[in-house]
Amino acid sequence: MTGTLLNVGAVLVGTAAGVTVGRRLPAGLQQRVLAGLGLVTAVIGVDLALAWRDTSPLYVLGAILLGGLVGEAIAIEARLARLGDRLQRRVIRSRDRARGGRGESTVSEAFFTASLLFCVGPLTVVGSFEDGLNGNVEPLATKSLLDGFASIALASTLGAGVAFAAVTVLVVQGALTLGAGLFEDVLRADALSAMTSTGGVLIIGISLKLLDLKDVKVGNFLPALVLAPALVGLVSLL
Repeated sequence: MTGTLLNVGAVLVGTAAGVTVGRRLPAGLQQRVLAGLGLVTAVIGVDLALAWRDTSPLYVLGAILLGGLVGEAIAIEARLARLGDRLQRRVIRSRDRARGGRGESTVSEAFFTASLLFCVGPLTVVGSFEDGLNGNVEPLATKSLLDGFASIALASTLGAGVAFAAVTVLVVQGALTLGAGLFEDVLRADALSAMTSTGGVLIIGISLKLLDLKDVKVGNFLPALVLAPALVGLVSLL
């Protein structure tokens, strides 16, 4: 759980920094922070994607294509968006009742946006498994650094609601880390390499969004993270 606790701390510290000084930064500097985050994320994604050199690229290709079809069919992105809209409306109504007025709230938007950015990425899965199976916190330490800077950028525009994403990080990554032993005999060799490489491809997709180049709806590709090792297992049986 060391990596997860480090990640939670990074989100909280980054949010505090963003709320304290972020709003005072010029818009151009805020954009540079996000651009730098996007570039670093792209490099990490490429590095992880190249793990397919230890297995067959066909596993990754098949997982991405099939995962995208499954995710699109069950509309993962759309469901997440509707959930965010409901949370936003509830927060606004609760605050208006408390204040007796009307207005807009960014708490729900900040929480939802940050939670997606911090937990949807495949580095969450790979890093948690590495921490749980091998005691290797380096992937989550790298993710913590990225999430910390992202928290600064997000909190500077969306406010303190970003801090609530720390709860999501704790629950999701904590569960994956503690349950990693269940996958110890499954996610080995080709299966782990295929999942890591697939995760890297999805991270590249996240970087495209951060760089404001294209929103490839990474959420709809999430099933690929399960399908990649599943394809390896299926081929081994055949």
